[in-house]
Amino acid sequence: MKTWPWYCYLLVAAIIFGLFYFIYFKPKSAELQGIRAEREKIEVEVQALRVKKKQLDKIEADIASLTKTLRELEAIIPQQKEISDILRRIQQLALDSRLNITRFAPRGEVPKEFYAEWPIPIEVTGNYHNLGIFFDRLSNFARIFIIENFQIRALPQQSDSGTIGASFTAKTYYFREEAPAAPGAQK
Repeated sequence: MKTWPWYCYLLVAAIIFGLFYFIYFKPKSAELQGIRAEREKIEVEVQALRVKKKQLDKIEADIASLTKTLRELEAIIPQQKEISDILRRIQQLALDSRLNITRFAPRGEVPKEFYAEWPIPIEVTGNYHNLGIFFDRLSNFARIFIIENFQIRALPQQSDSGTIGASFTAKTYYFREEAPAAPGAQK
């Protein structure tokens, strides 16, 4: 080796560098490029997932808000009829308002699209002021009530506690829970 000309040393160095480049550096460089491409792909996926996470958080907040609203509305229009509870409460409202109930005859439900109406014909006697108190208390009731067919008349025999008679229909509503239709029934 001592007798080699100077360009042989350059040739040996070029061969060593060439072998190093093709055996070690080029595969590592290709592997590094693959890892960078995979990293970029994963970063794009992470960004997409962050956007979806924000959307999911917004949807969860909306669901929580809508669930709260649904619970509030279920108090006004519940999903199940609470017949005995409603009847007791209306009778108690009338008694607390110093009205005498002469007729209290709940009718059957009237089904609608996704809810049902439940009319309750009522006749009471008492005085005008107590009737107003009853309607005020009924308007503050947790359930929705609509008063229809309201008629008021003077009693033939009046006293301090009874000067008028009133008849009306109090309507309330509730959601109907329908069973999902069978697949064959939809055709």
